[in-house]
Amino acid sequence: MKNVRVLSGLIVALLFVVTAQTGLAQSTIFNIPTTDTVAKGSAYFEFDFLAQAPGTGSTRAYTYNPRIVVGLSDKVEAGVNFPISNYSGSPEPNKFGYVQPNMKVKYYNNDDAGVALAAGILWHTPINQRDGQDSWGLAYTQVSKKVKSGNYGPRVHAGPYGILGATESFGPRAGVIVGYEQPIHAKASIVADWFSGKNFFGYFTPGVSITLPGSGLLNIGYSLGNNSWEDSNAAKNRYFFAYYGVTF
Repeated sequence: MKNVRVLSGLIVALLFVVTAQTGLAQSTIFNIPTTDTVAKGSAYFEFDFLAQAPGTGSTRAYTYNPRIVVGLSDKVEAGVNFPISNYSGSPEPNKFGYVQPNMKVKYYNNDDAGVALAAGILWHTPINQRDGQDSWGLAYTQVSKKVKSGNYGPRVHAGPYGILGATESFGPRAGVIVGYEQPIHAKASIVADWFSGKNFFGYFTPGVSITLPGSGLLNIGYSLGNNSWEDSNAAKNRYFFAYYGVTF
C-alpha cells in the first residue's frame, strides 16, 4: 500500500504539469492559466502529451490529457480535463484517470493599456485508484500586461494561487504563478511559465508556441520540477511536453 501511495503521488505530480493544464483563445501557456478566455459560442479542444525524460530506471511516466473549453460569454469560459497517466514498466497499479472541471472569469480588460485580470478555479477528482488520493481544488487570480512595442511586444502574467481541501502531504498550498510570451514571428513565440512551490504544481516550463493553419496551435516545451535537482529525486519530475489545440 505504501508503494501504491508513493506511485500515486508521483503520478499526481505529473498530472499537474498538464492542468493548471493556449494567441488563439488560449486558456493556458503550458501549465499556468492566462487571462484569455474562449469567445462566446466558440470551443477550444486540446490534447496534451507528456513523457518523463529521462525515465526512472526501467520505469517511465506518460500522461495523455484531452481537454475541452467553451465560451459561455465574452468573459467567462468553462471546461473539463480528462488526464490519464500510465507508468510503463511499473510493478504497481499503473493506470490513473482523473476528471477536472474548471472555470475562468476575465473580470477586467483594457485593450488600450494592454492590461487584463482574470480569476478561476479547477477541481481535481480521481476516477480510479482512489486510495491515498485526495479530491481538491486550485483557485487563482492574475494580471497580464501586454507591452505594445511594434509587432513583437511581450506579454507577462503574474498572480497568486491557493489549494483548497488538500492535506499537508500536498506540500505548500499557496504560491505564485508567472508566465512570459515573446513573439518572434507572426506565427511563433518563445514562451515560459512557472508555478512556485515544491509541490505537485511546482514546475518551470520553457518552450515554443507555433500558430498552425485552421485555428490550430502547437506548443512544445520541457517541464522541470522545482525540486528535480535534489538528491535522489532528480530525473523523477522532468518531462517532455507537447500539445495541439484548435479553436472551432
